[in-house]
Amino acid sequence: MLSNLQPQAPDKILMLIEEFKADTRQGKIDLGVGVYKDPQGVTPVMRAVKAAEQRIWETQTTKAYTGLAGEADYRNAMARMVLADVPADRLASVASVGGTGAIRQALELARLANPEVRVFVSDPTWPNHLSIMKFMGLPFTEYRYFDSETRGVDFDGMKADIAKAGKGDIVLLHGCCHNPTGANLTLDQWSEVVAVLEKSGAIPLIDLAYQGFGDGLDADAEATRLVARSLPEVLIAASCSKNFGIYRERTGILMALAENTSARDLAQGSMAYLNRQNFSFPPDHGARIVSTILTDDALRADWAAELEEVRNTMLGLRDQLASELRDLSGSDRFDFIARHRGMFSRLGATPEQVQKLKTDAAIYMVGDSRLNIAGLNRDTVPVLARAIIDAGI
Repeated sequence: MLSNLQPQAPDKILMLIEEFKADTRQGKIDLGVGVYKDPQGVTPVMRAVKAAEQRIWETQTTKAYTGLAGEADYRNAMARMVLADVPADRLASVASVGGTGAIRQALELARLANPEVRVFVSDPTWPNHLSIMKFMGLPFTEYRYFDSETRGVDFDGMKADIAKAGKGDIVLLHGCCHNPTGANLTLDQWSEVVAVLEKSGAIPLIDLAYQGFGDGLDADAEATRLVARSLPEVLIAASCSKNFGIYRERTGILMALAENTSARDLAQGSMAYLNRQNFSFPPDHGARIVSTILTDDALRADWAAELEEVRNTMLGLRDQLASELRDLSGSDRFDFIARHRGMFSRLGATPEQVQKLKTDAAIYMVGDSRLNIAGLNRDTVPVLARAIIDAGI
């Protein structure tokens, strides 16, 4: 049987990681992998996470299963962080295996509710969105999003395309810090998106993987909160990997806002059922770290302060890179880097120019020219800026 399996296409980002490791050149720069790194090139364990783990180690008395939906303390704390004013009579939620697991469960839930569901997804989007949908056999349509000339959002194209979604279809939206482009909608534009969805009856699925990495914890949730207040049905897949720095703990949550309590109860039961089918009980350690932090005033304050340090570090690197490129190019054509938010920006370079960066300067980024701002530090920004100009970007 196993000999009948077909080879699977390798993940391009994982391939890039291995290629970077094999490069023996001094001064090589990894801007491909999507994790935060401090100025020393380390993905640190946050202070509050260490303190929470210590507390859990000292007080935990069992490793028995949690509930199918995960612990209520975690789900309630995450709902407050994302939504602020939690509409308890409308909200269903389950803990998931990372934000990726939440996306998968959301798509499974949508298919349970509507076997003919179509998914509308931004062009470009996080590659794993497309990979999951292809594996599931879900039909999807890309909507215009990134303007390669301005490196901003093609909002008119986006609105025209998502208006083609019908009742019961899913429109997948990035809540903040769009991956891979870094180009985000304004709050006014989000209001227009809400109006389009309200008219069509399509359901928004918001991927919120970077809350706190853009303009701040509350500012990054404003769009999600607007959508949740405005529409009768909303799906939200949130991740704790980035803002808590617990990538390997695989900690996420799927929330569903329903039109009424009856629909909420149906959604809650179906989401717990999907957990049971796919992995049974969700992992607890990361979720318990998060709930310990979010329900303790001192730990939460320390975590929020360190998250602000992370965010401001990335903003500083953006400003420095845009300034270096402005000086070297004699133009403002790279100022979009300072306007983008989150870990990523898309340069708009050709695959050949990306290859030249790798060959000539040992600078690694994804082939579509997505670069991880958090892979830089103050010393490597000038090196990247010079290499970008030399590559003719």
